[in-house]
Amino acid sequence: MNSHTVTIKPELLTWARERAGLDAFALAGRFPKLAEWEGGELQPTLRQLENFAHAVHVPIGYLFLPQPIEESLPIPDFRTLADRTITRPGPNVLDTLYLCQQRQDWYRDYARMTALPELDFIGSVTTGNDSVMVADAMRTKLHLSTEERQQLPNWSEALRHFIAKVEEAGVLVMASSIVGSNSHRKLDVGEFRGFALADNLAPLVFLNAADSKAAQMFTLAHELAHLWLGKSGISDTETGRLPDQDIERWCNAVAAELLIPMSLIREAYQPDLPVPEEIQRLARQFKVSTLVALRRLFDADFINETSLWQNYRKEVERIRALNRETSGGGNFYRTLSARTGKRFARAVLASTLEGQTLFQDAFRMLGVKKSATFYNAARELEVML
Repeated sequence: MNSHTVTIKPELLTWARERAGLDAFALAGRFPKLAEWEGGELQPTLRQLENFAHAVHVPIGYLFLPQPIEESLPIPDFRTLADRTITRPGPNVLDTLYLCQQRQDWYRDYARMTALPELDFIGSVTTGNDSVMVADAMRTKLHLSTEERQQLPNWSEALRHFIAKVEEAGVLVMASSIVGSNSHRKLDVGEFRGFALADNLAPLVFLNAADSKAAQMFTLAHELAHLWLGKSGISDTETGRLPDQDIERWCNAVAAELLIPMSLIREAYQPDLPVPEEIQRLARQFKVSTLVALRRLFDADFINETSLWQNYRKEVERIRALNRETSGGGNFYRTLSARTGKRFARAVLASTLEGQTLFQDAFRMLGVKKSATFYNAARELEVML
């Protein structure tokens, strides 16, 4: 063996590459000898191995193990892809989950230390409860008004308003399109749309912000239903599709009722309009996605199942054809409070300024690197003057 190389089992390199969802061709430019490494003909140097581990987002120690580890999600997985359960979690999903669990652990300790009350609505219902009654109870607890949302100018404001109400009730809401603060690791809507981490002191909802604002509205409502059940889980919520799992169907039903109560859809429906036009109109009126509006027309018996699926397929194709929304960068501190959640960010900032949390821990949890950024965030979020 060359003294500058390290001995690695070839199957571990293949496992790490496939875990990242990459083929050998995608990495060939950076690692021209990857095929020989995976074939066992050559061994990489330690520096090459470090670069490879970084490229595939895997701890380098994993590559020295005798065999690939069996990774599993730390919470129930309710995702499906083409009617199949997803068997291998990707590194972006895992790392996002781990980061949110670390934040949740910190906030739980903070809540205990500051004597915050336990939240009585976490785990307060079961799937045996009527979805309409649960949605009504959620609306009351969160002080949500459908009429107030209808007055908002756009979906972005509607989502911001919804998140603010949820956080006021004690739920941490984090929304990001990247892993942590790494802009090179973009989250894929096709992999997941959100997840819920149930806890009576630090309940947390994460939204994949790569999704449209309207779609995030439904995901937030869906994940809140998970919290009311007291059930953690990761989802790929899609309104029109009927999930296989009973819990996901129930959460979808609650979410749809929370966003557009059946009584209001019956009042608002205009039967003379073609379905594609009607769902666009209802989506604008209620600040929801067109797929939510379509599903509610079916729930109200205004369209049959054939019409539901015909229009569903057409609408999905139309949405996919649209250019993905771009924020144009936006305000850094608004982005920071969205990624970490305003409630969480304020707690970390205040705890650090009071000397209860180390600055290095605060920097890591907030994803900032400079003291100036930290203090500016504290001022922007009104934690300090």
